[in-house]
Parts: sequence; structure tokens; C-alpha cells
Amino acid sequence: MSRTCRYLALATALSLGSACSILPQAEPADVYRLPSAQSTRSLTQNATWSLRINKPIASDALNSPRIAVVPQGNLISSYKGARWSDPAPTLLRNRMLDAFQRDGRVQRLSADDSNLQSDYEIAGELQAFQSEYSADGLAVVIRYDARLVQSRSQRILASQRFEVRQPLSDKQVAAVVSGFGSASDQLMKQLVDWTVNKAGQLQAKNQ
Repeated sequence: MSRTCRYLALATALSLGSACSILPQAEPADVYRLPSAQSTRSLTQNATWSLRINKPIASDALNSPRIAVVPQGNLISSYKGARWSDPAPTLLRNRMLDAFQRDGRVQRLSADDSNLQSDYEIAGELQAFQSEYSADGLAVVIRYDARLVQSRSQRILASQRFEVRQPLSDKQVAAVVSGFGSASDQLMKQLVDWTVNKAGQLQAKNQ
């Protein structure tokens, strides 16, 4: 190799090394789990049917570990330096499973990633999982369109929209995360009661 070629090769290597050294490093982020209040176990009779809980479908903006916020209008952003431990649909699916387990009326439970057979399934779309600023102030909004499905036929047996708005007085990230926990607790109670009642009615009708 000529002296000129060696100089060119050295210059190229140095320039590449300099470029690599100035690349921005990933910003460290606080990782939050979705909080949950301790719920009381139901004392009513246990269900005889089984239930599989599916991860909700969500838009790309929500199918992410970022903690979403809508500061104004249709603009969706996220809190800097903070994220969820899992993407929002996974958080909600896991919270559903935990809520049914704590309630205790449906004991034969599974999740979609286990691929076990069941009598019924809960499926749906996560339409909102964010904090929102409005004229009334800051609030956490969770909106979930649920469907009760017969597993064998994949026929939709019932559907229901659940929406919870949890007002917040503190704009700090930790307080917002706590608001997500309170909102999800409210939504889970509504969802569990609705599912147990609907599936129970269907079972009684078919007997």
C-alpha cells in the first residue's frame, strides 16, 4: 500500500471514530409498574366456566412502554425520562388477569400467551391509556372496548365500552402513575363484574 493510501485509510478511521464518539447516548429513564390497590375477594359462588384474557389491540402510539400524555387537542406525546415496565396493552392484560384472580369468582384463568383452551375469552381494543389536559385540568383517561367471546366458535357474545377518567391535582410523573393505578382499579372492578354477570347469564341460558 502506498504512503498516500495509508494516510487516507488512517484519516477515514479517525473520522469514523470521531463520529461514533459524538453520537447521543440513550437517556436514562425511570421504569414504573402499574400500581394496584389491594382488592377484597368476592364471597359469591365460584364460576364453573373458564376464561382466557387476551392482550388488547392498540395503536402504535399506545403499544409502547412510553407513558403517554395529550397536552392539547390531538397532539400525543410522552413523559420525558419515564416509561412503563411493559407496553400499555401488556400492562392492561396483566392487570386484568390479576383482577380476576383477586376477585376469585373465576378460578380457571389463562392468558393468551399460554394458548390454553377456555370456554370464554375477553378481547378488545385499548382506545386510550394516557393523561390528558383539558379545560377541567389534568386527568388520566383509560378507555377499553371489551368483547366477551365464545372460544369454540369465536362468536362475540357481548360487548361493552369501559371508560374511566381520574382527575389529578399533581402534575409530577409519580402522581400521574398513581392516577393510572387508581383509574385501572376502577376499570377492573367494572370489567370483572360485567364479565362474570354476562358469562353467568349465558351459562344459565344454555343449561
